Amino acid sequence: THSSPIKPKIDITKIHNSDNILGLILSFYVSFAVSARKTAFILRWVFNINVSYQTVLNYAEAASFYCHTFNMQFKGPIDDISAGDETYIKISGQDAFVFLFLSSKNHKITSYHLAHSRSTLPATISVNEAIRTAEPKQKLTLITDANPSYSAGIMFLNSQRPTDMPPIEHRQVVGLQNLDEESTTYRPFKQLIERLNRTFKFHVRPSHGFKSDNGAMALIALFVTHYNFLRPHMALDYKTPIEMPCLNTISNIQGKWSKILSLAS
Repeated sequence: THSSPIKPKIDITKIHNSDNILGLILSFYVSFAVSARKTAFILRWVFNINVSYQTVLNYAEAASFYCHTFNMQFKGPIDDISAGDETYIKISGQDAFVFLFLSSKNHKITSYHLAHSRSTLPATISVNEAIRTAEPKQKLTLITDANPSYSAGIMFLNSQRPTDMPPIEHRQVVGLQNLDEESTTYRPFKQLIERLNRTFKFHVRPSHGFKSDNGAMALIALFVTHYNFLRPHMALDYKTPIEMPCLNTISNIQGKWSKILSLAS
């Protein structure tokens, strides 16, 4: 299982292309969900910038290492209620699972994890990261589907919590119809994470599956940076889930990407 991209071979601070070109690559490849091949094509035909699609992938993997650190460092506090789910992607033709948790009011992604099964270990790692920045006395409720890995993981984490901290509450939304009170009450939170899954799928679909775990982890980390810090959210009055004043003063998206990398590397 993987919670972070591996340290890149390329030093992003020493590449021969400018910050602006790197920012453009991440804007198309991540923010606009364009494939690596098409990103290279757009850069060549629109901007007269000659980069290969392999360079796009290399730069993205290198940037993701720093963006992951940035995501972790600036995650900030979480809401009392978070929703979690896993969605599947293809790596070398095999199914893999991306576990995501979303904070309910500010809509920020608080946890992302890649695994080759939906078992208890990856679920526990995901939950643990989702609650990492909570206040010590915060009363937390996590909403998931009926995958038993979440119950087992939350039970384990509760057994490890100091006695003066309230236990994590777990609520399950079962099936597609509300056949029980718990599902009826918490379904709206489940719908939040399902909407996030659809957005995530839209961003990874151009890749048509990944060749390696690290390639997948790289795009996942970059997607989270885009979603939390760059993508205005209709439900938040077109603000981003995590507001960074230093990004608000930059008018274009490639400039925002460059700024994030300069803060992270």
